[in-house]
Amino acid sequence: MSHSDLQSDLPTGVRTERSYCRVCTSQCGILVDLEGDQVVKVRGDRDHPVTHGYTCPKGRALKEMHHHPQRIERPLIKTANGLEPTSWEALFADIGPKLRRIIDEHGPAAVGIFYGSGVGMDASGYRMSEALQAAIGTPAKFSPLTIDGTAKTLVSTLVGGFPGFSPRPDYDRVDLVLYIGINPMISHGHTVAMPNPAPTIKAAAARGEVWVIDPRQSETAGFASHHMAPRPGADYAILAYLVRDLLAVGVDPEVLGRTVDAEALAAAVAPFDLAHASEISGVAEAELTALLASVRRAGRLAVETGTGVTMSDGANLTQWLAWVLMILTDSMNRPGGVWFHPGFNNQMDAAPLPIIDQPFGPGPKSRPELPSFVGDWPCAALPDEIAAGNIKAFLNLGGNIIRSFPDANALTAGLSTLEVFATLEIIENETSAASTHVLPTKDQLERPDFGLWDFLSPRVDAQFTPAAVSAVGDRRSAWWILSELIRSMGFEPPATPGDDRAEGADLAMLSGLLPYARCSFDELVEKRYVEVATPQLPAAWVDAHVERLGGWRLAPSVLVDRLATLSRRHLEDRRLGTSLSLIPRRQRRHVNAQFLFLGDTPEMMMNPGDAAALGVEDGQQIIVRSARGEVTGTARVDAKVRPGVVSVPHGHQDANVNLLTSTRQVDPLTGMALYSGVPVSVHPVTAAVPAPELV
Repeated sequence: MSHSDLQSDLPTGVRTERSYCRVCTSQCGILVDLEGDQVVKVRGDRDHPVTHGYTCPKGRALKEMHHHPQRIERPLIKTANGLEPTSWEALFADIGPKLRRIIDEHGPAAVGIFYGSGVGMDASGYRMSEALQAAIGTPAKFSPLTIDGTAKTLVSTLVGGFPGFSPRPDYDRVDLVLYIGINPMISHGHTVAMPNPAPTIKAAAARGEVWVIDPRQSETAGFASHHMAPRPGADYAILAYLVRDLLAVGVDPEVLGRTVDAEALAAAVAPFDLAHASEISGVAEAELTALLASVRRAGRLAVETGTGVTMSDGANLTQWLAWVLMILTDSMNRPGGVWFHPGFNNQMDAAPLPIIDQPFGPGPKSRPELPSFVGDWPCAALPDEIAAGNIKAFLNLGGNIIRSFPDANALTAGLSTLEVFATLEIIENETSAASTHVLPTKDQLERPDFGLWDFLSPRVDAQFTPAAVSAVGDRRSAWWILSELIRSMGFEPPATPGDDRAEGADLAMLSGLLPYARCSFDELVEKRYVEVATPQLPAAWVDAHVERLGGWRLAPSVLVDRLATLSRRHLEDRRLGTSLSLIPRRQRRHVNAQFLFLGDTPEMMMNPGDAAALGVEDGQQIIVRSARGEVTGTARVDAKVRPGVVSVPHGHQDANVNLLTSTRQVDPLTGMALYSGVPVSVHPVTAAVPAPELV
């Protein structure tokens, strides 16, 4: 569609700019209708080659986000009277010397940095964040990885010898898809993008079978062939049962020839017969045998996991056994199974991949049991690092950490003691309110950009958008803010244009970020969207890597040991009869802490049997309490939730789920805090509730 075609049906004075949404990694095509710099409407782009007009409510709400009444337009600095507007010159004159003194007196590790999703979806801003960390020299890097995603990277490393493998279903040919703890109908862009998921899921179910494995009959389950509801964190027992059967029946010798440690794997899953798997998972034996029959019928298959898995204590085991199941069914890098994204910005198939055996390194001093993980310190360690006096300043780059980090009570108390707590943000929230310095940056409609996280796309592609509107107030590009922050500390930033407001400055910053891409930056700017063919399967670069590795590693010792200890503990818990368990949930009209103005409310879902036993009625206000704190919300009594669990959505300010989480309840391998399977109790607000004893 030409530019003139875009304008044909619009009122006089209204123009349309073509762009794409950067709320999540699905990056749906959008059309932004404008009158001057006033956003009139945001709608789906029917001519977008991937999303064909689809957008979710969040993408269509970019107008409301841009014109939000609490948008931040001026730099803010904390005074005796609270946060007050200031100039950029005054802000840098204040923050720079303070940070430099902290570094000189206490060392670079005294400054922590959080790479939030805000800067993560800003290509030039993210790269300048890396330059900022390098200039300071701090190892204290934090990111969303240790909030919701370590299991995938861990298993990719331990089993595949490379942390960047990103398998995704061969949807055109796959006959069996298992969605475990993932709800793509609501969450389109967690680690693997799935724009407009309904047609994809429907087509897979029509051609073969789709199983949803989740304690809640999710929105995705409504499009699936089957649903089973295991206990939180116990999905691994189901997969161990399937793997045990495959090994017992016999795996193709050619497939086993591309693996190592099959005997150790067989020994690890040997206890998981039908009865054992059923008792641990809480799934009826008949359902397990039905799933096994589906696996046998299909041959090759694909397994997708999400935060329902990765936030639980069984995360690493479920992810590991999901990979093992795909390996043993000859589904890895094969038609009708899964393919591996070769990258667009960085071509992973252009040269042999490095073999990386361990993702761990030195971690925070206050928590010696927690290593760093692929360069990140666990977010759960931040309150302890502050309390120990190790971190004295914190740079929060585009995240509402009070709503996203575990144990919000401990974190909030710690942040208040910092001499410098700077936040890069676009809209006021409780984290910006707690900051000493607030740095207002351009929102996604105010800046040009391209997709940095190419390997999460469902295609081998790249897209570019110019800015749709001018920046409001004193908002500046994130790359400029961070380069000036580097300079204010007395360090030398990378070469940049002097002023982000100069014509072409933002484009100049982006132009240097694609030196190894499958097209030039100029071509991407001209075409807006560039795609190359999805690799033919099997892709030679993946098989070559596996051969150099010596074969897929089926039984990493740390995972084998964890399977034995965790399954034993889970079995003991089941027999003792533990309390209700928390499970996480995303909602359609907000993502993390953003877009709550669209009206999502903190509805806390319970099974009718549990509700009746506790005297809870549908629509009643309830308190959900853990050993760390409590939240209040509306009970939603629904038989779609299995007994024994309470589903609490995350991202809400007034019902912050991180008041329930603990910095001490963490995955022992990666240090990621647990958000699923946390013991909780439920109380109607009309009943007297004893005060919690915090631990």
